Amino acid sequence: MTENVEARLATLGIALPDAPSPVANYVPYSLAGNMLFISGQVSKAGDGTLAKGQLGGGVSVEEGREAARLCALNILAQARAALGSLDRIAQVIRLTAFVNAAPSFTDHPQVVNGASDLMVEVLGDKGRHTRVAVGVSSLPLGCAVEIDATILVNG
Repeated sequence: MTENVEARLATLGIALPDAPSPVANYVPYSLAGNMLFISGQVSKAGDGTLAKGQLGGGVSVEEGREAARLCALNILAQARAALGSLDRIAQVIRLTAFVNAAPSFTDHPQVVNGASDLMVEVLGDKGRHTRVAVGVSSLPLGCAVEIDATILVNG
């Protein structure tokens, strides 16, 4: 990808939200050497609304996919806050995703594709990552999805 990430976002018509503030006693990110660890980002839109509910319990896979995309936007917002520029991202190493799911729900990977697809759409091959998609019985604030990230950083 030859254009910078901010230009790519503009081309795609994507506006990143402000980096969300933590809702408890933790930091939103930690930079250790060339590794950036981003705390779990919930499915919160830039206007403050939350994508809430349980997959398989009233929330569709498509709604879950959109919730995961919101998490990914918040991850990128945190990365920009931490690094000053998204162009410093060398590689998204891993996303760990938690899906608020009913016991019988099994389409976690399809939900989390909302985040994975966004990372690749915005960052190209630098957005390809390993991943975990786990179902849980509840999430903070009743959110549908929460995702954290590990990112390799240039410079």
